[in-house]
Amino acid sequence: MNLKSAINLEDMRVLARRSLPRIAFDFIEGGADDELCLQRNRDAFSQYRLLPRYLRDVTRRDQTVRLFGHDYASPIGICPTGLAGLWRPDADLMQAAAARDANVPFLLSSASNNALEEVVAVAPDHVWFQMYCTTQDHINADLVQRAIKANVRTLVISIDVPVNSNRERNRRNGFARPFRMTPKVVLEALMHPAWVLRYLRTGGVPMMKNWKPYAPEGASAGDVADMYGTLTPAPMVNWDHIRRIRDTWKGPLALKGIMHPDDAIEAVRLGVDGLVVSNHGGRQLDASPASLEMLPAIHAAVGDRAELLLDSGVRRGSDVVIARCLGAKACIFGRPSLYGAAAGGQAGVAQVLRIMQKEIDMVLAQIGCTSVEALDRGYLWQPTAAHAAPQHAPSDGTPRPERAPATPPADVPVAPIN
Repeated sequence: MNLKSAINLEDMRVLARRSLPRIAFDFIEGGADDELCLQRNRDAFSQYRLLPRYLRDVTRRDQTVRLFGHDYASPIGICPTGLAGLWRPDADLMQAAAARDANVPFLLSSASNNALEEVVAVAPDHVWFQMYCTTQDHINADLVQRAIKANVRTLVISIDVPVNSNRERNRRNGFARPFRMTPKVVLEALMHPAWVLRYLRTGGVPMMKNWKPYAPEGASAGDVADMYGTLTPAPMVNWDHIRRIRDTWKGPLALKGIMHPDDAIEAVRLGVDGLVVSNHGGRQLDASPASLEMLPAIHAAVGDRAELLLDSGVRRGSDVVIARCLGAKACIFGRPSLYGAAAGGQAGVAQVLRIMQKEIDMVLAQIGCTSVEALDRGYLWQPTAAHAAPQHAPSDGTPRPERAPATPPADVPVAPIN
């Protein structure tokens, strides 16, 4: 199998696994503790079925979605992924270019290897900037100012890493600062010569360029990484930090990592424009609910007062359609984009986006819906609520207000929709 013959995201994962040494692939793939949340994120989508409507004209389908005042071609985007340059040099630039060409957003991680300013230059209408608040307020303020000067469209603050998590795959592989490359890890890496040659040719561990300005003159990539590790995570970060950023940043502001409806309500109260419902891809709290499990409650709490996005576990076009039916405007994903970058650089990322767009288009046609804007709960069915009547979407496919399903007989158990 090669890049052109990859037909789904699992194929891209297989190609990435072949391309990367275990220490690098496990960093992408792994989660926290027993990695139960990884599977929970996938299982959550299987709790829903898409209910097709036939005898509708679906000759033309439209995936266009408006996010924070900008029209994108599909309700998908690329999650922020730190250290992407370790899997493919300049992977941040490649992801930005692929997102630009597909007309979808790319959330650039502040832990990227390419600098914010150079990535925005590649795709000024498609790069959003994601940052963590650090222990140093002057650095937080400077990162926001740099985003302003770079004309970033949307600023995203990740709030779900108060402390480092227990990622046991990384610990076993020695993926920590300082790196502990055991003979076993080195030997396994040598079985992936293309990656090793790129790694050596570019000088080893790549520089985290966003953080170089805050390090002493002449600091090495390792020195900058060590400094970053002293600045983040920042367990003292609270709502006051968000309030200060909101006062400074006049563009669209989103919080990534919202899982509780009360936090969603507080964010909206402070003037936050968007929320990314996310459990950090199962990489932080292994006992966390799936992001999709919390989406309906968060949507019920804030309604249209904030634009909702969802990440964690999104692997199929049908996943995106289900999330749209439950209130998300779009879904973002990180691991698949890294699979693509590792397997084929910019062409690999582009292939990932094409696969998802093609699947979404096919699913829309299969369920009798001509536009992602028309998706609502009328297209959903839960087997556990099999005796409850589905909500009926209008025959022309236009959205309608949600309504409760019909009440089943008293002796029939029904699982709540959320």
